[in-house]
Amino acid sequence: MYRWQQSPTDPAFVQDPYPAYARARRDGGPLVWWQDYDMPCALSHGAVNMILRDRRFGREIPAELASPPPAHLVAFHAVEDHSMLELEPPRHKRLRGLVLRAFTSGRIAGLAPDIAALAHRLIDAFPQGDAFDLLPAYAQAIPVITIARLLGVPEDRAPDLLAWSNAMVGMYQARRTRAMEDAADSAAAAFTAFLSDHIAGRRNRPADDLITHLIAAEQDGARLSIPEMISTCVLLLNAGHEATVHAIGNATRLLLAQPDPRAHLAPDRIAATVEELLRLDPPLHMFARYAYEDVTLHGHAFRRGDRVGLLLGAANRDPSAWQDPDRFDPARPVKPHMGFGAGLHFCLGAPLARLEMQIALTTLFDRCPNLRLATAPRFADSYHFHGLSALMVSI
Repeated sequence: MYRWQQSPTDPAFVQDPYPAYARARRDGGPLVWWQDYDMPCALSHGAVNMILRDRRFGREIPAELASPPPAHLVAFHAVEDHSMLELEPPRHKRLRGLVLRAFTSGRIAGLAPDIAALAHRLIDAFPQGDAFDLLPAYAQAIPVITIARLLGVPEDRAPDLLAWSNAMVGMYQARRTRAMEDAADSAAAAFTAFLSDHIAGRRNRPADDLITHLIAAEQDGARLSIPEMISTCVLLLNAGHEATVHAIGNATRLLLAQPDPRAHLAPDRIAATVEELLRLDPPLHMFARYAYEDVTLHGHAFRRGDRVGLLLGAANRDPSAWQDPDRFDPARPVKPHMGFGAGLHFCLGAPLARLEMQIALTTLFDRCPNLRLATAPRFADSYHFHGLSALMVSI
């Protein structure tokens, strides 16, 4: 197997990982050994899509290979141990089924007027003339406030939610340090305490929000436990914040590079435009899976417990799946991209993320037709995530 050496924290890779992906795929094919991670990684659309759907692979480490979490990460793993993102059937099927009873398409669609009103309110507060960072002013605020409202969490706690989320997702970054681990564990403990109190309050004072519906959700006589509800809320907040912030920021950067951004945001074009933006520069670039049995793929023999990295960003620019894949072309034929994953763990929040992006982008460019970059945007050193450190713009 081709051995690929590429530091995920290398400055050039951080700013633009796609040429490195293309070289590795050209030289090594659909599966290469990424030496920096010491594991095989899938680069092609076909290989990533197949492994995501192959039940011989999964997110949960085989039980006989699992070990207790280190003492300084007990609170973090107490949340992760009940997260549907990390579970496999039958626990995953039960948990996802119960959550879907509360996280319905109708409930998500009903958020559209509030998201639009929030977008207008945020734009009304933009500074005129002076350069400002669009990420905290707009891209961060929309998803975190929307998720807070959906859950029924007080909107004035959004800064806390944002801080806890930022700390916890540090666990998934290539540059992770012990200090980041300590911060993630502290955030998980604070998040858990906050949500425990809020869930207890909702049991006594039900409301029309997701937490109340999670409390009431029942399937075959089973309900969500308190740890499962906490983990679900944390997952929705963390994923809804981190990925959607990056998705809105990356999409805005790409649209600002187009001669006429608004031409791609008409009502009959916006859905295809958002899918192309998510394909071209997705917010999450790697997921890992464990082999659950001995299996050979693309010439590599996996043994039970072996890990494989699935490079979503590379898969989305595979020339065997898309013609001229580095070009922004919302009119290209529709093909499922890997921006939201695939298979059993396809992103539960994908419909909400799509809705937020469609509203956020159309409202932004309708209200700010003269929006311009003030400085060249830079990506943050946050792999496996791929998002901007700032997006300085002016009107």
